[in-house]
Amino acid sequence: MERRARILRAALELFARTGDRGFSLQELADHVGLTQQGLMHYFGSREELLLAVLRERDRLDAEVSRDIRRPGEGLAQAVRQNMDEPGLVRLFTSLSAAATDPGHHAHGHFADRYRELTALITEKLADQQREGTIRADAPAEHMARLLLAAADGLQIQWLLDPSLDMASVIETLDSMCRALPATDA
Repeated sequence: MERRARILRAALELFARTGDRGFSLQELADHVGLTQQGLMHYFGSREELLLAVLRERDRLDAEVSRDIRRPGEGLAQAVRQNMDEPGLVRLFTSLSAAATDPGHHAHGHFADRYRELTALITEKLADQQREGTIRADAPAEHMARLLLAAADGLQIQWLLDPSLDMASVIETLDSMCRALPATDA
């Protein structure tokens, strides 16, 4: 497991710099002191390696935002971290778009990812609605889906225009989800 983890860390570094198009299995194998065949022993295929890299990226994003109470704030923090890794953002956007095809090897991964993230964010937002800190006039699930959709769409816009501050746009959307101040009638 240690060697697999080392390969995954090296792959994350390479993808962060180059994305999947500038990525070579041989380069990764050389970096970790293996042959391509040895590398595939740990991942089975290039596609499985790509999914493992994305799963690790998701794990690291979750780690960054674990202790943050508001989902929008946590998402903004994860997006801020991803802005330092354009290759991983490029990998995510291209693989997630391709995975909309039910026959794609990553389809199940992305379907599960969105189902789990939506449920997690919805639950946190619903808790905050009950506490009165998040607006209650919109379904928590809709707000969760909007936060995820904004983060994904902003990644594409950011790849096209790196001057875009994705995190501040997510923070704006997060503030729009907060409870409206009570008005005296």
